[in-house]
Amino acid sequence: MTPTILELKNLYKYFNDVKAVDDISIDIQKGELVSFIGPSGCGKTTLLRVIGGFHEQDSGDVILEEETISHLPPNKRQTGMVFQNYALFPHMSVYKNVAYGLKQQKVPKNERDTRIKKALSQVQLDGYESRKPSELSGGQQQRVAIARCLVLQPKVLLLDEPLSNLDANLRMEMREEIRRLKDELDLTIVFVTHDQEEALSISDRVAVLNGGKIQQLDTPEVIYNQPSNEFVADFVGQSNILKGNIEPAGDEISYFKSKDMHFEMKTPQNDLREKSLTLLIRPERIRIDESSPIKGTITKTLYNGSFIRFFVQIGKEELSVDHFNMNEKVNYKQGDTIGIKLPSTPHVLTNQKSG
Repeated sequence: MTPTILELKNLYKYFNDVKAVDDISIDIQKGELVSFIGPSGCGKTTLLRVIGGFHEQDSGDVILEEETISHLPPNKRQTGMVFQNYALFPHMSVYKNVAYGLKQQKVPKNERDTRIKKALSQVQLDGYESRKPSELSGGQQQRVAIARCLVLQPKVLLLDEPLSNLDANLRMEMREEIRRLKDELDLTIVFVTHDQEEALSISDRVAVLNGGKIQQLDTPEVIYNQPSNEFVADFVGQSNILKGNIEPAGDEISYFKSKDMHFEMKTPQNDLREKSLTLLIRPERIRIDESSPIKGTITKTLYNGSFIRFFVQIGKEELSVDHFNMNEKVNYKQGDTIGIKLPSTPHVLTNQKSG
């Protein structure tokens, strides 16, 4: 079993009367990449800064390899922080930027040279030692910032919105680069981002935060397909939320009924027969099917390249439906009436409160 390297125990952090971090506990395993996501002000960056020692928690503990480090300053924690703006020294070369922390630690020059060359090689910046930050692309500056952390041999790498200043193609490239570094060097990474797609694509586990609390902590697949409450369902990906009642129609079949819809579904395992419930249905799980008795009117369309998203009004409900681009002509347009088929195994949300 992979050992736990970082433990957060009952952490609280207040800013005046605002609870920015509210009783958060997480165990992170060695070699794991865990992302914190959530809306602005949810506490994700504050939590990262508490781990790194840039904010002092009001109560609780940060434990690294079974040693409490809550009282230590950032430079004594064996954690490396990469900031959103990279925080490179503009007047220094790449070499001197990467060397800065080692000089502060009074590492001998021979060892310093060896570690700097190794770190630059790890981020694929061999030959860039003499360049200034202004002579580098955004992605290269990001790699220098990561190398400056790697050279200090941190036990946990902390990344605060590290890709937000890059264009779309560079973001994709740097996601792959961070994942490569994690796998090749067996790095433990805590990654803060506002980009849900980024978190889902890069992470071993994702923590969704709101109001200083963790709403759900799980693998990307579970977060997306089986969110624990409406907040997670709405925040991660596009969601259709349906509220209604379920009525049994046989051993394993039930009917979901709302004011505007009536369809057959598999009876949920948790005995919700003849009770009200809330369903999550992702847009890609709804099919356009002209033979379906469920009809609606297209109110708008969004072309996304690989798919077209239709917004379909059914009574007072508006559903988003994704039709994937299979190089076939799609003639549906705003104002058309279409039939839709809903999945027989929608995800049943709990009525758990968020925040």
